[in-house]
Amino acid sequence: MAASFFFLRQLLKKLSKQTVNNCLGAISSFISAISRVSLNHEKDCSSRRITLVGLGALTSNVLQPRFASAEGKYEPFVDFTDGYSYVYPSDWRDFDFLGHDSAFKDRTAALQHVRVGFIPTNKNDIRDLGPMKEVIFDIVKNVYAAPTQKPTIFDMQERTVDGKNYWTFEYELESPNFARTAFATIAIGNGRYYTLVVGANQRRWSRVRNLLKVVADSFKILDIKPEVE
Repeated sequence: MAASFFFLRQLLKKLSKQTVNNCLGAISSFISAISRVSLNHEKDCSSRRITLVGLGALTSNVLQPRFASAEGKYEPFVDFTDGYSYVYPSDWRDFDFLGHDSAFKDRTAALQHVRVGFIPTNKNDIRDLGPMKEVIFDIVKNVYAAPTQKPTIFDMQERTVDGKNYWTFEYELESPNFARTAFATIAIGNGRYYTLVVGANQRRWSRVRNLLKVVADSFKILDIKPEVE
């Protein structure tokens, strides 16, 4: 099992971002469908987050309806290039998280954030990794937890959307002087192993748990269209 999850430890070795030209090209392909785009982000188009946040009518067709119409509490993030989408609290801001493709955090509580990363895999479905309980236990204990941390898993759930399986689990990592609780959603598609983690300081968890569960449950893999030569 440890060998099967060696590739998880490579999560920090993230693929490089697109160039400015690729970024702008992605905008032009669906600009007519954009109802609003944040114009106050930094002008560094090497980050696709600038152009993929807040796609309005277009994202309503991609995200599940109950997430796309969450009464202004959430904003959609859709990445057609890397093949995934999710929602995040509307008052969070984007930031760079080492080794991850996208990330957003609370404006005042930096440890309260969501991040998404992916790595290549030859698996076709998350179930190919093995039984859910064994796989999640191994991930939390041997990948997420540091040697000095005590891991605890509270809940595990599986859902199926458009033929793709997703595992979402709640866990806590406790250190001698600190504890953090989080939800993680993992799934496989497009030849990639995707991981979304959204969490907060243990002291704040009871207040934000329901808010962050919506984020974890909103993660969805989008089929990547092959490039036309």
